Amino acid sequence: IAADAQAHGIAGNRFFPATLAVDDPAVADELTAPQIQEFKDADSGAWTRTTSAEYSKRVTRSFGVSFGETYIQQAGRGGQKEINGFDNVDVTAKYQFITNDAHELIVSAGLGWGIGGTGAERVGAERFSTLTPTLFFGKGFGDLPDSTPYLQPLAVTGSLGIGLPTQNYKNTVDADTGALSREAHPDLLNYGFTLQYSLPYLQQHVRDVGLTAPFNRLVPLVEFNFQTPFARGGSRTTGTINPGLIWAGTESQIGVEAVIPLNGDSGKGVGAVAQLHFYLDDIFPGSLGRPLLDVP
Repeated sequence: IAADAQAHGIAGNRFFPATLAVDDPAVADELTAPQIQEFKDADSGAWTRTTSAEYSKRVTRSFGVSFGETYIQQAGRGGQKEINGFDNVDVTAKYQFITNDAHELIVSAGLGWGIGGTGAERVGAERFSTLTPTLFFGKGFGDLPDSTPYLQPLAVTGSLGIGLPTQNYKNTVDADTGALSREAHPDLLNYGFTLQYSLPYLQQHVRDVGLTAPFNRLVPLVEFNFQTPFARGGSRTTGTINPGLIWAGTESQIGVEAVIPLNGDSGKGVGAVAQLHFYLDDIFPGSLGRPLLDVP
């Protein structure tokens, strides 16, 4: 049963917060500013900081677009200078085609566009674009039987997409030897999921266990975010596992997570990420928080 899309990830009694590593399934009017992540680069071992922002706008109640940008700073090593610059701009269109209140289910489809040539090559921004069709979902477990009340606050969200570069290969000529080399750009399977336990859901819809502020608004979670190259070569699967907490207020949320690399190709040591996120549909319900077109 499909219903009209609702603001910032609500299906029945379930609220799906905006997660930090795996994009949530909702179409909403939102602003992330900033999200800051620090980790050690897998190749150089240098500390890298990324500072990103994303603005999401509903065109209709079920369809929206988002615009994101990231600034990258990498510390110098061995006498090298710090490297910094903007990554390519990301644009995503998303359509929320299922909102099932009874089963706390949201399903959306989207298309991401990493716009090649809009970032700095010195920080690894590619000259070619990447198109990523993606399926998103969110499922709460409030429909479990009353015999398992403490499982009802659980929820899972996830995404599955294929990154398709607009340039399959790049030919380069060595300036000293004149040797020709060919660099392959593989397709990428991007996939991830989150496991969440909503303390607000527990308190409001299962049983009042006496939680007070700030614990009554916490959502403990673990995010799993992976990337596997295929076609035209590529390295092994990379990704991170991110345990953390989200505090969700009425108009904003704050999230903090550890960033644990899946393997040596994913990074070195444990990093961290923090996010400040605003629900524009609650802050500006009569202006910025409204869909541009009042249609489903």
